[in-house]
Amino acid sequence: MSSFQRVALPRNQVYKANGTKSYLHAMRKYGFHPTKPGPYFQAKQFQPQGKFGRVGGRMRSHYVLAKRHHPSSSQGATGTDPQPSGTEGDVGDVGEVPAEDIQNDSLYLCEVGIGSPEQKLYLDFDTGSSDLWVWSTELPSDILNQANKDNQQVAFDPKKSSTFKKLSGETWKISYGDSSSASGDVGTDTIDLGGLKVQGQAVELAKELSQQFAQGNGSGLLGLAFSSINTVSPTPQKTPVDNIAAQKGTGEQVFTAYLGSWRDTDEADKGESFYTFGYIDSATLTAAGATESTINYADVDNSQGFWQIASASATINGKPLPRTSNTSIMDTGTTLCLVDDALVDEVYAAIPGAKYDQSNQGYIFPADTSVEDLPTITLAIGDGQVEFQKEDLGFADAGNGMVYGSIQSRGSMGMDIYGDAVLKAVYAVFDVNNGSPRFGWVQRKEGTQNTTVPPR
Repeated sequence: MSSFQRVALPRNQVYKANGTKSYLHAMRKYGFHPTKPGPYFQAKQFQPQGKFGRVGGRMRSHYVLAKRHHPSSSQGATGTDPQPSGTEGDVGDVGEVPAEDIQNDSLYLCEVGIGSPEQKLYLDFDTGSSDLWVWSTELPSDILNQANKDNQQVAFDPKKSSTFKKLSGETWKISYGDSSSASGDVGTDTIDLGGLKVQGQAVELAKELSQQFAQGNGSGLLGLAFSSINTVSPTPQKTPVDNIAAQKGTGEQVFTAYLGSWRDTDEADKGESFYTFGYIDSATLTAAGATESTINYADVDNSQGFWQIASASATINGKPLPRTSNTSIMDTGTTLCLVDDALVDEVYAAIPGAKYDQSNQGYIFPADTSVEDLPTITLAIGDGQVEFQKEDLGFADAGNGMVYGSIQSRGSMGMDIYGDAVLKAVYAVFDVNNGSPRFGWVQRKEGTQNTTVPPR
């Protein structure tokens, strides 16, 4: 194990927290309908099908992410939205979502080596998706030229790698309901994850990027979910997670994530974010007062391709809140924590001055709220309860002395999304476990700072 190193996880220097944009990112990623009012919603769009089009032909419908042209004019004096449950809007009354309204939510970026000799790229590690795609030299020159990557390498050049092998006939495409997309062709190469080298890994080369993707930061995404939701066609490819399991011994079929909280600056090591591949970091366990034998584990249901675990309860200030049959996805590629409306309402009912704000499409609360006045919230992970870090409940400045909360509504989804807001509270262990995956965690020790709003 001595050859393995931590993969440092530096913060994206140009990232600016924005609650509404992060919520919109989650809507676009998971395609859910909001159940609370706001400017963004899923609109049903009809397209003609068949040679007759609208005249006698069939119509095919699908949903697209949309934004009301004048949200204030559609809101009553009581703040009630005429379509509060994400009902099907008429796309004739709405506009497309501008590219600048969306951010890719790349709060952290990791250095990954690809090819021989290695080309270093900075990627967004995402346990909620299953594609490893990168900017490539096959992109149009105008897209490559417009990208300001602070003199970092922007794109992977397959011609400079002696181990790259193109997969004939294989293509990939990631597309979302807001018409954003990335697509291209596919090859295999060696990737280096902190000293753990994965041979024959599928690398998806971007040839086309929509503006929403082109305006993002970093040079692509490394999906750490399971291969069943990989988008390569006609033959889906194995993810790094599945390749690590296939190529390594039982003890190495694991990766871990330690996401540093914004306020972790006053304790040694607390502010350093990192991943490990192939081993569990014993020093981090020791700092949390744990050992490998005391890690909490929950069985993972990966039938939908995600790190999905049972989360059948929660507590607020000690009050138990049963959530029968509830499940959650552990997702490093989403910044917020998204839960059902009943729970999110309970959370903010416990915060003095908190309210739902339509324009922000989320709950906000006074930025000067002290940590002592914030509720103690725990969320179930398997049979255990993880305590939400109070300091991370305030996600971003919402203006007018208010802060956007990091726990928000999951809308029409039947499962929670435990994003970075939850994962910052734990040292997370993603264990492939010879085909019977499990998610492990240890609670991190509390910090000492007393501020609520991130100093951005």
